[in-house]
Amino acid sequence: MSELASKYDPTQVEESLYKNWKDSGCFVPSKKAGAKPYTIVIPPPNVTGILHMGHALNNTIQDILIRWKRMQGQDVLWVPGTDHAGIATQNVVEKSIAKEGKKRQDLGREAFLEKVWEWKEQYGGRILYQLERLGSSCDWNHTRFTMDEGLSDAVKEVFVRLYEEGLIYRGSYIINWCPRCQTALADEEAPREEAQGKLYHIKYPIYENSRFEGQSYEPESPSLNLQDGDAFIEVATTRPETLLGDTAIAVHPEDERLAQYIGKHALLPLVGRKIPIIADTMVDLEFGTGAVKITPAHDPADFQTGKRHDLAFINVMTDDARMQGVSPAYEGLDRFECRSKIIIDLEMQHFLGPVDEHAHNVGHCYRCHTVVEPRMSPQWFVSMQKLAEPAIKAVKDGDLRFSPNRWSKVYLNWMENIQDWCISRQIWWGHRLPVWYCDPCAGKGGDTAGVVVSKQTPDGCPKCGNEKLRQDPDVLDTWFSSWLWPFSTLGWPEKTEDLERFYPTNTLVTAPDIIFFWVARMVMAGFYCMGKQPFSDVYIHGVVRDITGRKMSKSLGNSIDPLEVVDQYGTDALRYTLITSTAIGQDIFLAEERFLVGRNFANKLWNATRFVLSKTDGAIDCSLPEKASLTLADKWIVSRLQHTIKQVTRSLEQFMLNEAATTLYDFIWKDFCDWYIEIAKVQSREGDEAQTQRVLFFVLENIYRLLHPFMPFVTEVLWQQVQGQDAETAFSSTNPSIMTAEWPKAHSAWMDEVAEAQLESFKKVIVSIRNTKAELNVGRDKKPSILLRTENEDMASFLTQQIPLLQSLAQVGEVTVDAKADRPEASAASVVDGIEVFVLLAGLIDVSAERERIHGRVVELTQVLQGMEKRLNNKQFVDKAPDEVVAEARSKKAQVQETLQKFEAHLKVLETLV
Repeated sequence: MSELASKYDPTQVEESLYKNWKDSGCFVPSKKAGAKPYTIVIPPPNVTGILHMGHALNNTIQDILIRWKRMQGQDVLWVPGTDHAGIATQNVVEKSIAKEGKKRQDLGREAFLEKVWEWKEQYGGRILYQLERLGSSCDWNHTRFTMDEGLSDAVKEVFVRLYEEGLIYRGSYIINWCPRCQTALADEEAPREEAQGKLYHIKYPIYENSRFEGQSYEPESPSLNLQDGDAFIEVATTRPETLLGDTAIAVHPEDERLAQYIGKHALLPLVGRKIPIIADTMVDLEFGTGAVKITPAHDPADFQTGKRHDLAFINVMTDDARMQGVSPAYEGLDRFECRSKIIIDLEMQHFLGPVDEHAHNVGHCYRCHTVVEPRMSPQWFVSMQKLAEPAIKAVKDGDLRFSPNRWSKVYLNWMENIQDWCISRQIWWGHRLPVWYCDPCAGKGGDTAGVVVSKQTPDGCPKCGNEKLRQDPDVLDTWFSSWLWPFSTLGWPEKTEDLERFYPTNTLVTAPDIIFFWVARMVMAGFYCMGKQPFSDVYIHGVVRDITGRKMSKSLGNSIDPLEVVDQYGTDALRYTLITSTAIGQDIFLAEERFLVGRNFANKLWNATRFVLSKTDGAIDCSLPEKASLTLADKWIVSRLQHTIKQVTRSLEQFMLNEAATTLYDFIWKDFCDWYIEIAKVQSREGDEAQTQRVLFFVLENIYRLLHPFMPFVTEVLWQQVQGQDAETAFSSTNPSIMTAEWPKAHSAWMDEVAEAQLESFKKVIVSIRNTKAELNVGRDKKPSILLRTENEDMASFLTQQIPLLQSLAQVGEVTVDAKADRPEASAASVVDGIEVFVLLAGLIDVSAERERIHGRVVELTQVLQGMEKRLNNKQFVDKAPDEVVAEARSKKAQVQETLQKFEAHLKVLETLV
């Protein structure tokens, strides 16, 4: 056992200690007979990912739970892994080959996929190494990847099952299309953001009984324009470029303003196509003019209207959102370029009405943030309503719990209004659909004609024997493999030992932004594939923000690199600061200087241990002496420890991790370090050294175990030191790691409410004396006499017994406990818990001079404060000065107020002197 260094240096400890844990098999499930299994599956980070503070928070929470449960004797499995992240990974590799002047189409599908796999092998594991830097105690033997062989088999298995049960189908519907990624997106992958746009009013000429009737017009015909006297119906739209695909105009059947047009036709401006004017109750009477253009191939509501009225569906855009097939004037234009040209042309030909400013919600691709285009496209879908039923029931019945509970309402609202899931993606990287087409059979009609769905590549068409089948080029949505994660990682669809033992898992830790993408779908998949929910608790943590409340991101330049924090302050400091910075489910507001708190806490514990070890010559005894032999201070610290164990355990059970960490901080820093160690110094000098040492080590050893899930590195090193072992030696049954030590249990027999109450009063007396001395500038070399008065005989007896301790801790001279004594002359008085405390000041300070000095400071600060208030009450200053100047002025005012209050309190103390 090597001696502890004078200062804790995480860089000398963490990497070698983590390697020892890993090499010694500390993270592997114990498989111990009778041990209750506890399982967490990691939310698999993207293989493109680089560790950010969100990852750090998420994995710290998981590791705390895992280490805690391991110490409770449970058979713990934490499954790590990564997600193939279809769109994101393909984008990264496409950007890489673009530097060589190439596109994926230049390489071809197979060669491009080889490039992606090469990239994955080179970079895909870096985030797992970064998770190791956080101290994550995952079982790395169980590491999975969403496109490894086993998970690929699971994906095919569930696709085939769902298809055969009619829950997967193919059809042409309106989907969200990303022109940049050139793929369909599910609704959750196209979040809507408020944008300031324009509402364009467009006039469509009425065809019947007009100069247009019986005429035929070519697009851009000079004679196709609106003239004075021409009847028209006016619509309002935010996307005028889609008018090229209009196949009707709709009005509400009860709209008396427009009822005259129902059943007639209008001419499509710029194009000249005759379209019907129909009645439909979906029209919002309050929006725009009351008439809406119907573009069935480019709007979800219009799609349904088109189906109801048997309208034509005209797709006017290519995959990259360029105009196609409608009008030569717009052919090949980008959709937004087309919008600008159409507006000019509409105005030139007098079809354009008012243009209003208009705030509306616009969908954006969740990966590249391109504005998505609603577009009719043949895609594959999962029918979700049936799958959602047991997943809804699980939450309503309380079998599946969210922490905080408010997220259960969000989950239920989405599940009860669930839409079918578009699962096909028009990219190359991902699980290719296990679907083949037989063209001869497809020609015979029917939605499923010529479709072959199979786990294995079919030798030929099972109906006609045709061997020239073509596989569907699409891949599955990334989330289609992720929704199987809790059981596919354990071996499903095979019946494995891991699946039998560790499914269902216990706790899922995740962020709120993937409740719909991932959490809800995993619950549905768990019930469908396994007949059981995949986990019982979902812990939703907050978002990491900067100190001003902005979400941390590279683009804003406000992100803090967790690995830089680890290098500078240590992993334990990072973990502790993250956990104590947020209440359950609340966002974290983080500034780099806060990591100093975690670092200082680790150093405090390190130095406390060094002090205690420095007083030990022989073997270390961590057992507790008989209670009858303990001093009151011993009983107090042991009782406080029992309450701390109880509170920390209860907080962890309720997922109140910040509360657990704060409870530990208060006990370790305040009770143990600030008070008991100081008391122990006095007790040791007075002859109780051996017993005091045992109490110190007993409390310390419990502290290490309680704090270990939060700060694993420093606690392992210190625990090994106290055990007389070496953290650099391989861990084993004869040289165990702290992570296999038993989690402390609270013992009511060691709880002593009387000792706690008495010691708390004693501490208050000492603090009162210390404050009085500080406030009145009593020199450190001066030791005033003290009088304590109390009518409580038990308290008086207790205080009398503690006089030597009080003299040492408060640095005072003679102490008298006398209920009947008169107040001494020239004394400062205070009252704590019914105890009158008199500090005799005669000869220690010049009362008159001190009163004059403090009075002068009060007058001076009052004038300064009045000037500050006058400035801040000046509306012109507050309104016109920069925000940072006003904020600084308010901050300085608060500082002056605090200083003034302190000196006023000093003056009040001086006025009590007789």
